[in-house]
Amino acid sequence: MTTTPTISSELRQVLRRLRLGPILDTLPERLTLAQQQHLPYQDFLELVLVDEIARRDRTSATVRARAARLDAGMMLEAWDENSSVTFDRQLWAELATLRFVNDANNVIIMGPVGVGKTHLATALGHIACRRRMSVVAERADRLFKRLKAARLDGSHEAEVRKLIRVDLLLIDDFALQSLDATETADIYEVVVERHRRASTVITSNREPAEWIASMADTLLAQSAVDRLQSASYELVIEGESYRRRQRPRLGGQLVAGSATDAEPLAAEHDAQDTPPATPAKPDISRP
Repeated sequence: MTTTPTISSELRQVLRRLRLGPILDTLPERLTLAQQQHLPYQDFLELVLVDEIARRDRTSATVRARAARLDAGMMLEAWDENSSVTFDRQLWAELATLRFVNDANNVIIMGPVGVGKTHLATALGHIACRRRMSVVAERADRLFKRLKAARLDGSHEAEVRKLIRVDLLLIDDFALQSLDATETADIYEVVVERHRRASTVITSNREPAEWIASMADTLLAQSAVDRLQSASYELVIEGESYRRRQRPRLGGQLVAGSATDAEPLAAEHDAQDTPPATPAKPDISRP
């Protein structure tokens, strides 16, 4: 019978001084495993250090996701695979590799209300955080309000610079409302400065052709949208609203009259590989 190893106070002090205190959470189990399997000292040390690396990676991803304002519930593993939505699974698998970020390309996620656009975009943001990339995620209307407020206190240039420099910029619900002249100028500046330099993910209920009509300055709108599209993968999601699956239930049954407007939206599709009907299936060779 293997006895539980005792961690001396001296070892605890040494680990904390080296800022390795969290190792103590799993060290007793690792010591027991080493005894049972007669692990060489080198293998045991590697095992303990790998635990610490994994812990630090998780902590780093959590801190980055919180700073980026990413919804913690909108990860790939949180998606309900029984949802009735369809999209190009091959394209999604490619996007999840984040090669588009390395190539400074963009992603435009389109579809009707509630089918999963926000969840997909947020899931990409979480993947980026796990890979130690800088991420900023914001709903379009809130982003424009913040930039307008920044003009009043003299911090507008600094705010725009942050948006330009971030590795991955997520803009949710773009062009849901009309953009005035100031908002149009702001999105134009951000898009132009990030073009072919950094990646932007945009979700919208409207197609890019409709965005132009919603902006105050047609010329700036055309220039911004053209740049975005020329370097973008387009993912179209279709199907029933995912939100309906989140309605309150009583005894396993839906509660009549319950609210259906709570996020999050869907992320990863179910096991079927049915491509979207319209528009045409995106080509992963683009751009």
